[in-house]
Amino acid sequence: MFWKKKKLTYELQQSLQLNTPLQDMSFTVFDTETTGFAIGANDRMIEIGAVQVEGFHVTDRVFQTFVNPSREIPSVISKLTTIQQSQVDTAPMPLPAIEEYFAFIEKNKSAGWVGHHVSFDEMVIKKELGRQKCTFEMPTSFDTMHLIRYLDPTGEQQDLGDYAKLFGTETFERHRALGDALTTAYVFTALLKKLDRQGVKTLADLLRIKNGGAHKFVPLS
Repeated sequence: MFWKKKKLTYELQQSLQLNTPLQDMSFTVFDTETTGFAIGANDRMIEIGAVQVEGFHVTDRVFQTFVNPSREIPSVISKLTTIQQSQVDTAPMPLPAIEEYFAFIEKNKSAGWVGHHVSFDEMVIKKELGRQKCTFEMPTSFDTMHLIRYLDPTGEQQDLGDYAKLFGTETFERHRALGDALTTAYVFTALLKKLDRQGVKTLADLLRIKNGGAHKFVPLS
């Protein structure tokens, strides 16, 4: 039997001109927490967190929800994240949780979403929706690690908290979705300001970097 997939129709990305200045753009910075890293197998999402960035500033518009993974959270994950089984057992199932997150993005008219190693969090969302036979139009995404490598391609990869210290930005609760989203958002705004000083002024400039533009050699600190 073939199951017809349902396409979610949320507007996850604004249609913008390529010459739109970065300072006029809004981004959704997000993070997920999971029961482990085997998201293509048995591991499931347990939390989504997001915050809106406008121009070069982090706003007070935030989103957070626990997600019911329909399985036990390993003790090592509970210890790392502080998320307890009782918090997810009564939480929304993945589809309504993700739809609530998508509604947050749509309301805030995002130009795309941002994450630290964003491909992992994108995959978490896609896998959870795939289990529900749902599809969606993936918005443009920007990875803070990609921007860091653009500015400093020879630098040694560091932890998100280390980058926050390097840029002098605030670190929020680590290994929690909203905390990591907020930490990433402040790192992202610091990166945007550095890029702006290097002549990266528009959406077209940012997309050029995303698509493999030539690296800059810029001190990060």
